[in-house]
Amino acid sequence: MSDFRLKVFQSVAKNLSFTKASQELFVSQPAITKHIQELETCYQTRLFDRQGSKISLTEAGELLLKHSEKILDDYKQLEYEMHLLHDEYIGELKLGASTTIAQYVLPPLLANFITKFPQINLSLINGNSRGVEVALQEHRIDLGLVEGIFRLPNLKYTAFLQDELVAVVHTRSKLAVADEILPEELPNIPLVLRERGSGTLDVFERALLQYNLKLSSLNVLMYLGSTESIKLFLEHTDCMGIVSIRSVHKELVAGTLKVVEIKGMPMQREFNFVQLQGQEGGLSQVFMRFAGHHSKSL
Repeated sequence: MSDFRLKVFQSVAKNLSFTKASQELFVSQPAITKHIQELETCYQTRLFDRQGSKISLTEAGELLLKHSEKILDDYKQLEYEMHLLHDEYIGELKLGASTTIAQYVLPPLLANFITKFPQINLSLINGNSRGVEVALQEHRIDLGLVEGIFRLPNLKYTAFLQDELVAVVHTRSKLAVADEILPEELPNIPLVLRERGSGTLDVFERALLQYNLKLSSLNVLMYLGSTESIKLFLEHTDCMGIVSIRSVHKELVAGTLKVVEIKGMPMQREFNFVQLQGQEGGLSQVFMRFAGHHSKSL
């Protein structure tokens, strides 16, 4: 029922590209242009400044984007509540999850969810925790799942699942000799860590502060964008990685990786749902309830 022209405008405004909007909405580029022209005619103003192949929002465009986000969110909530009158769960739910959650927690949960709610159109994007929060603020997703301890005041965080970070080494590494190290030994050990903006790195940095240690004092060989990259890196180097215990279960069972305890430095954390303040209902709530019910099996 929602005005498709607003969806077109929002996609063009977010991507600042007619071509990307065309690809995102599976609509021809001439049709995209036509919808934008109709809106500009309706409001008798330009919505985009065009400079060669680049476009930017005009003041009117910024205003329309602000209101279109609210209008489209209301349409989505309306659709959800109308179908709920008939005990039907129908609609679109766009999720965003940090890398560790997307790779090691969500797959079985998503499979079970779409089996129970086949009429919900579910999609998922992943990135680091900061990227998920930005996507939520830009209305590119409806619900986020993030790791770490960082909090933004305009977002609501709800605890979902407990997790623990561990130090791991390859069993062929010379570092595998030790079962335990002291935090004070960390500056002498080559490390491979997740990138800036990741929840994993946030938690590790916070744990270091207990011992007055900073990242700048450590011997970090590489910052990598995924846990899988870290695990592969460990296969070929004598260094230590800091990862979620959930991400190395198979390798620990297979005996290719080993946990080295950092004595007196626990690295516990929570995985959290994150939503925009004031937009906590709808299909996001359905997914949160479902995930909470199934969390004990994860």
